[in-house]
Amino acid sequence: MTMNICARLGIAFPLFAFSHCRDVVAAVSRAGGMGVFGAGSHTPEELEAELAWIDAHVDGKPYGVDLVVPEHLAGGGIDRTATDLAREIPDAHWQFTRDLLEQHGVDASQVGPEDRGKFGDNVSVLPEVVEASLDIVFRHPIALIANALGVPPRAMIERARQHQIPVAALVGAREHALRQVEAGVDILVVQGTEAGGHCGEVSTLVVVPDVLDALGPDRTTYVLAAGGIMTGRQMAAVMALGADGAWTGSVWLPTVESEVPQAVREKLIAASPRDAVRSRSRTGKPCRQLRSAWTEAWDGPASPGPLPMPMQQLISLPAFERIDRATDGGNQSARALSSYFVGQGIGLVHEVSDCRQVYRAFVEGFAAGYGDLDRFAQGGDGSADKG
Repeated sequence: MTMNICARLGIAFPLFAFSHCRDVVAAVSRAGGMGVFGAGSHTPEELEAELAWIDAHVDGKPYGVDLVVPEHLAGGGIDRTATDLAREIPDAHWQFTRDLLEQHGVDASQVGPEDRGKFGDNVSVLPEVVEASLDIVFRHPIALIANALGVPPRAMIERARQHQIPVAALVGAREHALRQVEAGVDILVVQGTEAGGHCGEVSTLVVVPDVLDALGPDRTTYVLAAGGIMTGRQMAAVMALGADGAWTGSVWLPTVESEVPQAVREKLIAASPRDAVRSRSRTGKPCRQLRSAWTEAWDGPASPGPLPMPMQQLISLPAFERIDRATDGGNQSARALSSYFVGQGIGLVHEVSDCRQVYRAFVEGFAAGYGDLDRFAQGGDGSADKG
């Protein structure tokens, strides 16, 4: 087995916090865990600015970056822009989007292939944008680089080796894990279906031991458990299964540092586990997100059906810019459309905290969970002596 992951990465506690918000990333890294910046919705220029800010506010502590580099893209071609691809989207899909926005009082004028929103042609999963993002990422003192969809491209792995930076990848099944190990990935984020964002169909409690069994007792690849982990006791449970740490995301969304709009934060606090639905309506791939009028419409019988990635993103990215603006402006009908990527564990969060409070609660809950296991193993409560 490789050395303890904390020693390998220079962190105090194996709690990894994935977030699209630089404030969350810096706060968790300063506290002793590892913040991982989700760069999937940033242009290369925005990515440079965000990483420069993290460098200046992380107090020299390690942090990571997560890119979205899918293995298979619809309409692939390095010489094609996002607008080129958007022009291939059937008009029925644009009209469905316009009608949906108008039903909720959201401005739908100019919604279509020529309006790419603030991202322009820089949709982050296109090959030329990925290459530019990699150039930027490796100019910063990151301690980890992760790929969120499929096997990382060879260029990512090779460049990470040159910089002596471990590569992580998300997996949802044992066969995916074995492919990643064969490709040279150092850290597997083994994610159950409870997770927010792109996820598979198998629960965390099943997929983590399944992957560990596939890797065998002499594995040299770290395994982080992900999916529905919102407390230190849950973290203790997955590490009792054999994981080296926990990869978390949804627990940081309701924090005061988080980037989510206030209306979404209120919806998250009020949500139950069943409100985190798995839908292709936002990205084109099965992706768990907060149930809303958007997900219900696109998954309903009148929908023309979500398109493959990145085509569906070319619809949803500018649409959600409009939805968020309308919601922030007080449009209560638009609020019904507002959503965010979130896992089923959000039902366990009932109040707003700051990141340091959440981190401390994880440490305390982890210690309590392991203390209970140790007392049980020692028969301290008499349980071990009972038949």
